Amino acid sequence: MSSVSPSPTAPDPGLLEAARAGDEDAFRRLVEPRRGELHAHCYRMLGSLHDAEDALQDAMLRAWRGLSRLEDAASLRAWLYRIATNTCLDAIGKRPKRVLPMDYGPASDPADGPGEPLVESVWIEPYPDETLGLEDGYAGPEARYEQRESVELAFIAALQHLPPNQRAALILREVLGFSAKEVAAALDTSVASINSALQRARKTVEDRSPDESQQATLRSLGDERVRELVETYVEAWQRNDVDTVVEMLAEDACFTMPPLGTWYGGPEGRRASLTDFMHVGPLSGEWRWKPVPAHANGQEALAFYCWYEPEQAYLPFALNVFSFRGEEISEVNCFITRSIESPDREAYARWPEEPLEPSRLEAFFLRFGLPERLD
Repeated sequence: MSSVSPSPTAPDPGLLEAARAGDEDAFRRLVEPRRGELHAHCYRMLGSLHDAEDALQDAMLRAWRGLSRLEDAASLRAWLYRIATNTCLDAIGKRPKRVLPMDYGPASDPADGPGEPLVESVWIEPYPDETLGLEDGYAGPEARYEQRESVELAFIAALQHLPPNQRAALILREVLGFSAKEVAAALDTSVASINSALQRARKTVEDRSPDESQQATLRSLGDERVRELVETYVEAWQRNDVDTVVEMLAEDACFTMPPLGTWYGGPEGRRASLTDFMHVGPLSGEWRWKPVPAHANGQEALAFYCWYEPEQAYLPFALNVFSFRGEEISEVNCFITRSIESPDREAYARWPEEPLEPSRLEAFFLRFGLPERLD
C-alpha cells in the first residue's frame, strides 16, 4: 500500500491578510501549492484536460473574489475544494457527459470503414499526470484510492456515469479523504445524504471498474517486464507484424480512436475484428511510424508519429494509452491529433495524410512534454 502523500505546509496567515487587502501576489503564493491537486480534482470531475483548466481558472477567480468568506488560513484547502467542486458542478450542468467510445456505441466492423468523427466535447481526454506533477500515494489517511489510480482512464470513465453530486461526494471522500461532514458542508447537504450517495456511487464505480487498477497491475509486473512488453509491441508495430500485436492483446481487448466513435474488439470472439482492422489500417504497410514512450493517466503510453510527406517529417498522429491485464493488453485508447474538418468519410481511412489539428496537438502531445515533430 502506498503511503499518504505529503501535504503542502500550512499557509502563512500573513499571506491571507495581505491577499484580503488586495495583494494579488500574496493570493498567488497562497493558492499555488494547491493548484496541481485542484487541477487533478477538476479533471476527475469533468473528464477533460481543457474543461479542467477552464474550471480551475474560474474557481481561482471565485476564490479571489470571495476571500472575505474564508475564516482562517487553516481552512484554505477545504475552502478551495468547495469552490472548485461547485465550479465543476456548474460546468457539468451545461454540457453532456464525456465518455470513451466503448460507452458511446457498439463495436464496429472493419469492413464498414472508419466512420466519421463526432463532436470533440463528447470524449474523455488523456491527462498528463507526470508533467503536471501529480503525486504518488494517497491524498489523506481516509482516502480509498491512490492519486494516480484515481486518474486512470477506466476510473475517470466510471465517474462520468455518476450523477454530478454522487461524483463529487465520491471524489471528495474516497479520493481526497475529506470527512463525511466536510463533504456535506462542501455540497450544502446533510451527512446522511452524503453517506447514501456514497453507497450508490461506490457500487456504480465498482461495477464499471476492472478488478485490479493499473497501478496494482504495473507494480505486479515490475518496471523491467513492463518495459519488455512495451518494446515487444513497438518492434512488432514497426515491422507491421499484425500477428504479434494481436497476440499481445487480451481476447476481449478494445481499440479506440477518439474523436472517431468507431472502435474494435470487445466481447470474447471479436478479436478477429482487430486483426482485420490492423491489416487494412495502421499496419497495412502504407504508413511509416515512429513511437516514443510516454505516460498518461498513471498508465503506460506510446506517442505515435507518422511520416507526413508535405513536411518531410514525422508528425504527431496519436497518443496511445494502454491498459494491462496481467501481461496482456486489455485496452488501447488512441487520442488522434489530425484534422476532422474533411467532409469526405474516406479521408479517415487515410487519416495520417490529414493535417494536424492544433488544439489536439497541444492537448495530446505538447502538454505531455512530447516534441512537435521528429526528423
